[in-house]
Amino acid sequence: MTFQSSSTRGRHLAIHNPNKVALFWLTTGAGAVLFVTFQLFFYVNDLARAHGATPAITFEPGVLWMFSAFYGCWIVTVLIALIGTRKAQWTALVFGSLLVVLNTLGGVLDGLRDGWHVAFSAVFFITLPGVFAIAATWRHIKTKGVGHVDE
Repeated sequence: MTFQSSSTRGRHLAIHNPNKVALFWLTTGAGAVLFVTFQLFFYVNDLARAHGATPAITFEPGVLWMFSAFYGCWIVTVLIALIGTRKAQWTALVFGSLLVVLNTLGGVLDGLRDGWHVAFSAVFFITLPGVFAIAATWRHIKTKGVGHVDE
């Protein structure tokens, strides 16, 4: 009897834990960083194979700052999800979903230019964990009976 009640309590905590939702968003953010890293490796590999003939991509400092800020927004989604209130979960859902869509779209468009492996990497590293993060956040918002969610 004791085992059954502790098992039920553990399952209840796992379902209603806002840290679980934040972990899903953190995994998606890590996937976005992996995608960008692989994309850079693909570019350097193409540059080395062409013996430097590939035109170099150069960015102005303002563009580089925006690039860093864009990928840095993933941590904001994680921090918002850690708050755990209903409003924060909705914010994480909307903001995180927007980041998943924009990152996937950018990756697929880069894949059309650079090759199917880049598009596949975007879908595998960003979209797949992003869909799980969206589903976990939605499920967390829709669960009833958690006092801290109604704040």
